[in-house]
Amino acid sequence: MDRNQIIGIVLILAMLVGYQLLVPKPAPDKQPAQKTITTKPNSASGAEAAISKAEQPLDSAAAKAQFGDFASAATGTARDIVVENKDIKVTFSTEGGQVKEVVLKNYKTYDQKPLVLIDEQSSKSVLELPTNRGKIDLHKLYYQTTAQNSTVSGQAQQIVFRAEVAPGQSIEQVYTVPAEGYVLDYDLKLNGLGNAVGNDNIRFLWEDKMRQYENDLSNNRRAATINYLTADENFQNLTEGESNQETTVEEPVQWFTIKHKYFLAGLVAKNAPLTKANFKTLVDPTDSSVVKTAIADVSLSMADVKAGKGQYKLFYGPNDFQLLGSVAPEFDRNVYLGYSVLKPINKYFFVPVFNYFGKFISNYGLLIIALVVFVKLILTPLTYKSYVSMAKMRVLQPELNEMKERVGDDMTKQQAEQMKLYQEVGVSPLSGCVPVLATMPILFALFMLFPNLIELRQKSFLWASDLSTYDAFLKFPTLPFIGSHLSLFTVLMTASSIAYAYYNNQTTPTQPGPVNMKALSYVFPLMFMFVLNSYPAGLTFYYFVSNIVTITQQQLIRRFVDEDKIKAVLDENRRKNAAGQGKKPGGFQALLQRQLAAADEARKQAEEAQKKAKSKKS
Repeated sequence: MDRNQIIGIVLILAMLVGYQLLVPKPAPDKQPAQKTITTKPNSASGAEAAISKAEQPLDSAAAKAQFGDFASAATGTARDIVVENKDIKVTFSTEGGQVKEVVLKNYKTYDQKPLVLIDEQSSKSVLELPTNRGKIDLHKLYYQTTAQNSTVSGQAQQIVFRAEVAPGQSIEQVYTVPAEGYVLDYDLKLNGLGNAVGNDNIRFLWEDKMRQYENDLSNNRRAATINYLTADENFQNLTEGESNQETTVEEPVQWFTIKHKYFLAGLVAKNAPLTKANFKTLVDPTDSSVVKTAIADVSLSMADVKAGKGQYKLFYGPNDFQLLGSVAPEFDRNVYLGYSVLKPINKYFFVPVFNYFGKFISNYGLLIIALVVFVKLILTPLTYKSYVSMAKMRVLQPELNEMKERVGDDMTKQQAEQMKLYQEVGVSPLSGCVPVLATMPILFALFMLFPNLIELRQKSFLWASDLSTYDAFLKFPTLPFIGSHLSLFTVLMTASSIAYAYYNNQTTPTQPGPVNMKALSYVFPLMFMFVLNSYPAGLTFYYFVSNIVTITQQQLIRRFVDEDKIKAVLDENRRKNAAGQGKKPGGFQALLQRQLAAADEARKQAEEAQKKAKSKKS
């Protein structure tokens, strides 16, 4: 490739990335009304006040004053019910008839402790029922149940919590724990209470002080957020990052999730959607024990609950693309697969292929190697075409150098003569660019995918104990640009990129011009080393293996490409074109030739005008 082709590739890539980053996404047919505001980390709001009020203990007199007709259920003794399947262990409490703790049995925290997704210290909730005498928090009542502690049974298990208000009047909360999986069915029932409750919707307020499950606190905070899907299936989320966010959604919401980097806790409405949704995430930089505080404040349909349709799903589990599709519409969008043109590549190619290989290869480092080889085999025709194009340029290089000496430094003349030469020998200037550009979406797609693949989490390979995060081969005090560690896989990726650039530079003729592209090919890998130093080891290992395989692949292709034969073909094309038997240039090449001819004509006219002006003055 000559200098113009390389500059063209860089500009096209810059336009592709700039388009994806700068051009706004198309607005949905009906955009939910939202407002995003910034709040102070410790500021109090109606949500925090409700949580605080719900935690205050009551004596019998206070219970009668606060709960009125429901006072009989406002006092009692709390008892825990533990139910588990092979995937989760759920602890319920008769105080509130609610989920008290969830442990994901198949996962550990970064320091190998049990992964407790929620517990009574980190997670608080309010279920506020409007009655004729005021609002009552159903999570402060005491419930009766016949359920006992149970272990893995291979069957779905139902737990019924009942709070007796008066003869023939009761509140029921019914949970169904599946035989396997992470989705709990939840039913809320009001039996015989039609005249005692109002018509306003039921308020559900959930505050979760999100725990740290991965080793990188800053990365955890950037990834933690609240996702939600509106009634018209418009997926939205609070802006990820390390700042406070709050959004009020006027559009009804089908579901919402409190999203950690690799885990979710969420609520799904089976019937009428949730209304009056307000979502908030707060960050306290001084508190390293909490990633973020997530607050979800929504309303449950009273009409549904009165009609016996107060049915919901609770999801407590991994943010695994393969598991989420069956939970609710668009629920798998909790896994970020990239934007625009990159998402289909991940969704329909890399994720299925990755999981297919996972059935046969248990070592994920070897799986990544197999994935690289598989992708490179698919792209072999493009790689071969790109190499042949470079070989043609090397064959033509002596003529190009002679042409540049003949026309001098006039770039317009150089380009016109260059296009004329390409036409004579039947070479397309884009034949080398297109194969290279075709591989770029794959590299960008993987850049988006690997940081969100839970399959890589805590999978070790060589010195990396966890391929989903960086391999801190060296640690040191925090330095600008690079941070407090050095990733060995990133160093190997950089070294292989420089080696590939060196190999390429040996086979690519030197091009004159103000920019030394060969020198620049060594600078880019060093720049990316700083960018990717904190990215997952699995990603940098993929890039490292990809570079090695690419060099090997080109060495093999080189054995099958005879430059003498290429020169003979080009000479034959030149002869046919001179005799009027050759192919006409393609649409783009013909357009480029016309543009260059027009530019050359404009230059000549400008020079002629200057000569006439000078002759008049003299």
